Amino acid sequence: MTLIDLTMSSLQERRLDTLPVAIVGAGPVGLAAAANLVERGIDFVVYEAGDEVASSIRRWGHTRLFTPWRHLVDPASQRLLEAAGWELPSPEVLPTGTELVERYLEPLAALEPIASRLRTGVTVEAITRRGMDRTRTANRASTPFLLRIHSADGIKETTARAVIDASGTYEQSNSLASSGLDPLGLTEVADRVGHALPDVLGRERVRFAGRHTTVVGAGHSAANTLLALAELAEQEPGTRITWLIRNASAVRVTTSDDDELAARAAIGRRVEALVRAGRIELVDRFEIVRLGRTDDGVRLYGLRGDDLVEHETDLVVNATGFRPNLGMLREIRLELDEIVEAPRRLAPLIDPNVHTCGTVEPHGFAELEHPEPGFFLAGMKSYGRAPTFLLATGYEQVRSIAAWIAGDLAAARNVELVLPATGVCSTSLAADGASAGSCATDAGAASGAPRSSCCG
Repeated sequence: MTLIDLTMSSLQERRLDTLPVAIVGAGPVGLAAAANLVERGIDFVVYEAGDEVASSIRRWGHTRLFTPWRHLVDPASQRLLEAAGWELPSPEVLPTGTELVERYLEPLAALEPIASRLRTGVTVEAITRRGMDRTRTANRASTPFLLRIHSADGIKETTARAVIDASGTYEQSNSLASSGLDPLGLTEVADRVGHALPDVLGRERVRFAGRHTTVVGAGHSAANTLLALAELAEQEPGTRITWLIRNASAVRVTTSDDDELAARAAIGRRVEALVRAGRIELVDRFEIVRLGRTDDGVRLYGLRGDDLVEHETDLVVNATGFRPNLGMLREIRLELDEIVEAPRRLAPLIDPNVHTCGTVEPHGFAELEHPEPGFFLAGMKSYGRAPTFLLATGYEQVRSIAAWIAGDLAAARNVELVLPATGVCSTSLAADGASAGSCATDAGAASGAPRSSCCG
């Protein structure tokens, strides 16, 4: 490389530093990233697809998290808020999603340094490098990122020095089918298949009252909906509940007495009791392959071993978990684990076959890096399909990323985090309702959201 080349490269890098950092998603982790950048004096813009911050959490806001306030507030965000007169809610209290939004995220987003850089109603449709697809290498690291955004004003493009994608996974449900593909016939019954964590006792009460609902999924998202439906059944005659799982036992619902998040353990015990009492029908070893419409509802066709079996219901709730939307990143050079779709160096630390939320090691920018310099997945999206995410983990991620962007490598590498113990043993519900210990985590829940659990 010649002296002229070196000079041009240096000029390009300095121009890059004049651009803002793009943060995709104004949920808890996206806003925490903003707070950390505020403290570092680094310019940024937050793009939120919803009309308000934390739009995904608002959809399941009726659900109570089983993580207390002391694990739900980002340290940098807390410092900014307290400087403006805000007080942390009672540390041991478990908020609902709505309380998390109204008492923490909305005040945080309203702080002038963040509010002035927040863009709601803006969807990031694609991310690439300006003038480069993923195949071009020369000067890539010193070339600005290009974001194509869609808002009420139309489709535009904007540039950024770095990108933190904290857009979450709640909008991307896993498939009802065991194959990972949408089951055949889904489009014909789409109006009778709902997303995880519906507001059964609130705004969607009329939809479920007096009807037969089948909840598909073996995690805490499913368990929360089952409990709500059981309460509804006490009040509304004719309300029936089926819990449909693909395995021989529901190993995802944690009930260990060692779980420091006691509210999470209680969920499993309550569901077990309802199954044993016959108030929830458990249908196991049912691998859905096709859906069909009936006069009053949905017929599910599934495999039990080599046998084709059927199950009829009025409504279906898909609580099978979530996956990241990677389509918007097609031109970004990603290095993802081939199984859980998390950054390759992070994947072994969050493997749900080994780890629960509380056994994940602290990690930061180094585990989140990709071959695309300056691009990071953060929050639940960084976990891919693994369900072991805690909000506190996401906060430490963006603290480290912000330090890296600022050039403070010592702080970026010094990752420290104390997570609540989770007591990994989970409850296996056999067909007769008997329970047995088994190690597992919540594959059917969403981050900080529908998991109403670890989350963020």
